[in-house]
Amino acid sequence: MDSGSALRVEKTTLQALTTKTYVLDTNVLLHDPMAVTAFKQHHVIIPMTVLEELDHIKDRRDKTVSREARIAIQMIDKVVDAASPQAIQAGVEVPGSTAEGPSGTLAIYPDQLLSGDSHVPYLDVTQDQVNDNRIINVALRLQAEQPERFVCLVTKDINMRIKAKGSGLVHVEDYRRDRVLDDIDLLARGYEHIQGDFWSTISEVDTLREGDCTLHRIPRQSLPQAYPNMFVYDDGAFMAFVKRVDDQFVYLRCDSRDNLMHRRFWGLAPRNLEQAMAMSLLDDGGVDMTVMTGPAGSGKTLLALAYGLHAILEQKKYSKLIVARSTPPIAEEIGFLPGTEEEKMAPWLAAFDDNLEILHSADESCHGSIDYVKERANIQFKSLNFMRGRSFNNAYIIIDEAQGLTQFQLKSVISRVGADSKIVVLGNLAQIDNKYISPLTSGLTYLVEKSKPYPHAGIMHVNGIVRSRLAAFAEENL
Repeated sequence: MDSGSALRVEKTTLQALTTKTYVLDTNVLLHDPMAVTAFKQHHVIIPMTVLEELDHIKDRRDKTVSREARIAIQMIDKVVDAASPQAIQAGVEVPGSTAEGPSGTLAIYPDQLLSGDSHVPYLDVTQDQVNDNRIINVALRLQAEQPERFVCLVTKDINMRIKAKGSGLVHVEDYRRDRVLDDIDLLARGYEHIQGDFWSTISEVDTLREGDCTLHRIPRQSLPQAYPNMFVYDDGAFMAFVKRVDDQFVYLRCDSRDNLMHRRFWGLAPRNLEQAMAMSLLDDGGVDMTVMTGPAGSGKTLLALAYGLHAILEQKKYSKLIVARSTPPIAEEIGFLPGTEEEKMAPWLAAFDDNLEILHSADESCHGSIDYVKERANIQFKSLNFMRGRSFNNAYIIIDEAQGLTQFQLKSVISRVGADSKIVVLGNLAQIDNKYISPLTSGLTYLVEKSKPYPHAGIMHVNGIVRSRLAAFAEENL
C-alpha cells in the first residue's frame, strides 16, 4: 500500500430508533403499578377509561388490588404532575424509563371524545363491555390515524386480545415484563441429576478445606447450570451440595443419601429424596429463604411446619411461627368474617391444622397437643393483605399458596422479613386461581429464577405425591 495514499474511511449510517405506541389496559397497571416505566424509549398511552377504572378500584375492600391501583395512580401523577393539559395529551417524558438514549413518553387519551367514524371499525360501547371496548377503540383510532406507526394494545385479558384482533387491530400483546422464562419446564428445581457416573465427566478437581468443611473445586464448564445451594447427584452413590459458585469454579460439599434420609424434624422423616433435600435446605443456617414448589400432596406444607416446630421448640432458633397466605378475591371478604384476625383466617389456613393433626396423630390427646403446641410455638395466622408495613424479627415465616401472587406482591412481603428470621415460600404452579396470572408470569416463578444466584436462598421442587395413591392418580390423570 502506498504510504502517501489517503486512508479510506467508510461512513456508517445509524438508523433512527423506531418509537412504538403502546395502549395499556387497566389490568396491566394492576399487575405491575410501575408498568409505565417498562416500555423504554416508546410512547405509552393510557385511555381516560383506564383512569376511571383505577379510580373505582382504589376504594375496593380487596386491599391488595386497591393498593396497587393507588400506587399506579400515584406513579402516573408523578409523571404528569407539572405538565400542561396539552402536554399530557401529546406525551410527557417518563423519568427512569431508559438508562441510555431518549426517554419514553406517557400520554393520557381522552377517549370520551371518540365518536362514530365510518373509516374506523369501532366496537359498540354496550353497557356490559363498555370499558373494554372503549380501550380497544382508542387503539383502533390510533392505528387508523397513524398507519405507518406500530400501535399495540397491551392487556392481560385473553378475551380482550381476541376481540381486539377480530376488530382489525394488527398488534395486540400480553404484558411480558415479568416473564423470566419461555417455558415453565425450564424452571429451576434445586437439584440436577447426572446420568451415569458424575466423576467420569470431570476433567480436573481440587480439594480444599474451609473450617470444618471439605470442598471439591471443579471447573465451572463441568457444571455450567450450577447455582448456590443446589444438589447434584448421579445414578450411583454420588451426592453433593453446591456450596458456592464463582466465575471459574463450582465448590461442592459431598454428602450421602443415607445422611439426608435419616434427618428428622418433630418426628417427621423424609419419604423421598426431594423431601430429604428440602429438609436439608430448611435446616441450613446460611439459607434465609427456602422456596418449595411441587404438586399437591407432595408434603411441602408438612415439611415447612415440622421444621418450624423443630426450630422453635427444640432448637430455640426463633420466637414465633407466622403462617400467612393471601385471601382469594373469589372468597368472602375477611372483614365480614367474625372474630380476631387468626379466627378470620381459619377457613383459608385449615390445611395447617390438618398438618398439625398428622404430626400429633399418635398422641393420646391429639387436639390437646395441637392447642399446646400452638401456644408454645407462638403460632400466628396472618393475611398477606395486612402484612405490609410491618417487620418480623426472630420469626419463622411460612407463605402458603404463593403461586397466585404477583412478583410485586411477593416482593412487598419478603421485604418485611427482619433480623434473625427465616422465610419459607410454598406454591403449586398447577393450581393458579388468579385469572391474570399464568405459570410463566406468577410471582413464584419470578422468585425462583431471581433468587437462584443469591447465596442465602434455596430452591427445591418436591416431587412425588405422598398424600395417597388416589391423590397421585388425580394429580397425574384428572
